[in-house]
Amino acid sequence: MNTIEKKYLLPETIYEASRFAMENQEDFTFISGGTDVWVNAFQGTQKKSCIIDLSKINELKGIEIQGDFLRIGSAEILEELKNNDLIKVHFPLLIEAALSVGSPLIRKTATIGGNILCENRCLYFNQSEWWRESVGYCLKCDGDICIATGGKNACFSELVSDTAPALITLNAKIEYVYNNQVVKVDLEEIYTGDGVYPRNLPKEAILLAIYLPLTKKINSSFFKLRERESMEFTSLTFAATTDQNGNLKIALSGVDPKPVVYSGSLNDDSEQILKKLVKAARSVDNDMYSRVYRKEMIKVYLERALKELK
Repeated sequence: MNTIEKKYLLPETIYEASRFAMENQEDFTFISGGTDVWVNAFQGTQKKSCIIDLSKINELKGIEIQGDFLRIGSAEILEELKNNDLIKVHFPLLIEAALSVGSPLIRKTATIGGNILCENRCLYFNQSEWWRESVGYCLKCDGDICIATGGKNACFSELVSDTAPALITLNAKIEYVYNNQVVKVDLEEIYTGDGVYPRNLPKEAILLAIYLPLTKKINSSFFKLRERESMEFTSLTFAATTDQNGNLKIALSGVDPKPVVYSGSLNDDSEQILKKLVKAARSVDNDMYSRVYRKEMIKVYLERALKELK
């Protein structure tokens, strides 16, 4: 019987990790905390034979002020963000979002970079191998149909990151290295809206850090919808911020393959804000909560957020 050789690589530098990725570029995946990748491997939705573990790379850690930004290393642990005084003072929204992820045990291992880049999820995809085979393979696992919609043109697996909406409302940028070049882009730009290929980063790219602009004052609001508070992935995450000039930014996850974002003013008409958010949220019935209910909850959370922020 043929067996597949498994490789586990543990680089200690960015250069070494990049070299490993190029040497195994057809069949590898990065991990850091591993809370997403290992579960997907167990279910058979992640079948790469080479694992490149980034957890020993010191360059991916650390939280410090650099110029007008707070730099957060991509390998910082979610649970530990609450203990950092800089984040406490400037970005309490990020702590609230991080502490909403998974369970306490998961948060003690999961990293902020991993949560930003976590794989999109769908009720018909994130199942065991025998379940997927029996119901029929979907677009996200080499099938020819979206089981949730019956369509053949688009996958609507959902972005389920909780920190991404919070970071987007804080105007976060990310820095990554690819092909020996360091690139910095707005976090919002890396999400494609394609459920099969949800991010436009090169697969060999290594996320280095998140950069948050330091402003004088930010008010924030955060809500999350899920069946069990201590465990479930999000069915709707709602983050909103306002600055000292009354600028309003809202970002949602759990209702579309990419973040749903609204930028405007705190004085904008709430019905128009809601209309734009609901229209942009291409949720389908691939979640434990129905698409109708999740869209209704956008209205509920918007009303609560605007009340808190005004």
